Amino acid sequence: MSEPSRPRAFILAGSLLAVCRAPRYLAELRERGLRVLLITSANWRAEAERVAGDSGHPLAGVEDIAFVDGGVRHEGSLLAGPVAAALAWRRRYDIVGAYAVGETMVEPAGLIADALGLPGAGLRASRVCRSKYLQRWYLPEFSPQVAFAGDDLSGVRFPAVVKPSGRHSSSGVVTVANAEELHAELSGYGEQETVLVEEKIIGPEYSVESLVQHGKAIFASVTRKDTNDHDGRHFVELAHTVPSDHAAVTELLLDANQRVLDRLDVRDGITHAEWRVTADGRAIMMEIAARPPGDGLCSLYELATGRPLETEVLRIALGEHADYPAPRRHTRQVYLEHPEGVLSDVVVDWPEVQVEWVGEAGVWEQPEPLPADAPAALRAVHVHADRGAVLGPITCSEDRSVTFLVDAPTPAELDEITERVRRAIDIRTTPVSAEEAAR
Repeated sequence: MSEPSRPRAFILAGSLLAVCRAPRYLAELRERGLRVLLITSANWRAEAERVAGDSGHPLAGVEDIAFVDGGVRHEGSLLAGPVAAALAWRRRYDIVGAYAVGETMVEPAGLIADALGLPGAGLRASRVCRSKYLQRWYLPEFSPQVAFAGDDLSGVRFPAVVKPSGRHSSSGVVTVANAEELHAELSGYGEQETVLVEEKIIGPEYSVESLVQHGKAIFASVTRKDTNDHDGRHFVELAHTVPSDHAAVTELLLDANQRVLDRLDVRDGITHAEWRVTADGRAIMMEIAARPPGDGLCSLYELATGRPLETEVLRIALGEHADYPAPRRHTRQVYLEHPEGVLSDVVVDWPEVQVEWVGEAGVWEQPEPLPADAPAALRAVHVHADRGAVLGPITCSEDRSVTFLVDAPTPAELDEITERVRRAIDIRTTPVSAEEAAR
């Protein structure tokens, strides 16, 4: 008697936050008749259990979840668990695709895809894109001057940037003005963390999003960013503009980005590379990730082009033909700087727009793309904190609380509506009590 055929399945890997904020991956895989297998950190077990049984939640359609131990502060600790899960699943399913939606699972997803002969970023890209020091090693022509904590740091020029190699979301990245500040910051990292000390690159920040198939970039676009490092010590992204409205550097960045893709031998997938351009016209790469862009960038690209990025990412991961159009509308996401205190409410004074309280791992509705020439519009206001949360300084991405999305037919109209929306949103806080401050 012949062995019964195993059900076809697709492995998604990443934090529950990244997966839940991109429900289209889950929906489209189910529409294809594929079982969805999810690998995520054990830190998300409680959240998954909280939404279990909710038929309307994106996770309702997931066949199985592997909660794995490990963390970004212990290099290599997130490899064994995903491989063990894939070994068990390989016996039960015909695995036809594997992809990392979030940063922490890029390397294990690359290993799984390689072992199974599936499309993936490739072993070099999967490894290097998870390690800032390997990016400096492979890409010296696009790298700032760098030293390792523990080396002789007497030659460091200030201001400098202290950067843990394996973390994400700007966690632990900080500017230091002198040797005293440098040594004080270094004492606060974990013993097993690799920490870099780099020259601080001054200049506007951008990212390049690239869809790559069979080693060729089939789409690449520049996003302009605003960060909070101009008046502080941290490097948190506060705005994304798609496509970039700084046309003078577009060709420079696309050329540099293509050279990086070639050097890292990126095979199949999507990359998100962050760059700064100096006053003398040099493109310096801050880092590159072999996974979809975070924050609301996938939403912005859908609003700008009229088509979702996620569909093409899945097509590439399944070995199907993929393509993607150029943006035909201008879009922006803004994270508002909030008053410190206990969050009591967020109010927007805008016709037909309501504030969405989505929480840390909440799901939001993707706005429908508008015609290219439609008037400028506010598309969404999201709150990523709960009422009663204590809002403090924005030192990493998780500290941000309120964001909005706008789009417009021209860059000038995008700027105008951005400022109008800023004035229309009121983030209300109350002073922190002694009890709350002690928590």
